Amino acid sequence: MSEIYLTLFLLIILFVLLGSGVWVAFSFMIVGMVGMALFSTAPLGQVLATTVWGASNSWALAALPLFIWMGEILFRSRLSQDMFTGLSPWMNRIPGRLLHVNILGCGIFAAVSGSSAATAATIGKMSIPELTKRGYPEHLILGTLAGSATLGLLIPPSIILIVYGVATEQSIARLFIAGVLPGVLLVVLFIGYVVLWSVLNRDKIPPRDAHISLLEKLKHARRLIPVVLLIGGIIGSIYAGIASPTDAAAVGVVLALVLSWYTDSLNRQTFLDGLIGATKTSTMIAFILAGAAFLTVSMGFTGIPKLLAQWIGSFGLSQIALLGALTIFFIILGCFLDGISVVVLTTSVILPMVEQAGIDPLWFGIYIVIVVEMSQITPPVGFNLFVIQSLTGRNILQVARAATPFFLLLILALVLIIAFPKIVTLMPNLMGG
Repeated sequence: MSEIYLTLFLLIILFVLLGSGVWVAFSFMIVGMVGMALFSTAPLGQVLATTVWGASNSWALAALPLFIWMGEILFRSRLSQDMFTGLSPWMNRIPGRLLHVNILGCGIFAAVSGSSAATAATIGKMSIPELTKRGYPEHLILGTLAGSATLGLLIPPSIILIVYGVATEQSIARLFIAGVLPGVLLVVLFIGYVVLWSVLNRDKIPPRDAHISLLEKLKHARRLIPVVLLIGGIIGSIYAGIASPTDAAAVGVVLALVLSWYTDSLNRQTFLDGLIGATKTSTMIAFILAGAAFLTVSMGFTGIPKLLAQWIGSFGLSQIALLGALTIFFIILGCFLDGISVVVLTTSVILPMVEQAGIDPLWFGIYIVIVVEMSQITPPVGFNLFVIQSLTGRNILQVARAATPFFLLLILALVLIIAFPKIVTLMPNLMGG
């Protein structure tokens, strides 16, 4: 039982540091130093220096700032406006009508952004005023936006999947491909919920717009061509084995700049704002990764993860029971930490017991991202809730209440990928085979 007391002791230190406002990266490093100083004889200074340098000096990580920069460029372009104009005529006959533009718009932007908060902000700026003006129910406007924006974490290129791939030495390309079908599944579940609600509450959905001819619809749909080509170029080049994720990210940045220039959104100010925004986000994530890498190594020296895995293994939990316990653990942790911190903090401890239980680490990567998606719409640290609160001025609990059905749909998606793991593994296996 000693390993449990050691783990609790270090967890208490970590939560005290995080609760007192110490940066996440520094909190990780301090806990790692305390663990090594008390429970190991390894040279602390040398391990800290080599681990932080090694974590920063990774070629796989080069894709991270590039995808973030691409998202920042598109965030400042006319992309969201073009998507709304291109999608809305096609949604007119489906129950729920323009609410589906929120879902599909988030799905499309997620595929070129990789960030949940950027997806919520970009689509929300366009859709909230438009849908409110047309008289759609506020709780559905906020709920569809909060829920669908979480797709930014799952649909490739996903920043959090890059982080998971680097932390666990999994193929980032295979993780990207594994995220496609679960992402489509979530879009279908969200659309299905809105359709069902709209059929049951027909009087609360505004009447459809005037009939638009097929020719007019196709004319509007032309606005979607640039972004569809961008998504196809990035994902297609990775899937076809033409480019690594890092190469595809570099091409994505160039195409995003061209797209931004084509829509007259690119000027000196937007270019610099995008570059500065990407630099801030990238350095924050890289610093967290460096701190987490040191915490991982220091825990290895103390032997806690191995002992903990053996202790949990001694209960003889089935895969389902283990995943159930981990889901509750991650949801609670996600209430206090952002998604990237959750992934880098837990993988070193969790992965040995996951592999011991016979769970595929690639499948587990998608599982953990869906659980982290839930934390984006749970108070008190639900980033999507904060973004939507800033756009609407509504109380964060109101936004959280509107997002609750989509939280439950994320749980349903989790149940489905546990019951049918091929939803995750089918495409990577096809790519590998």
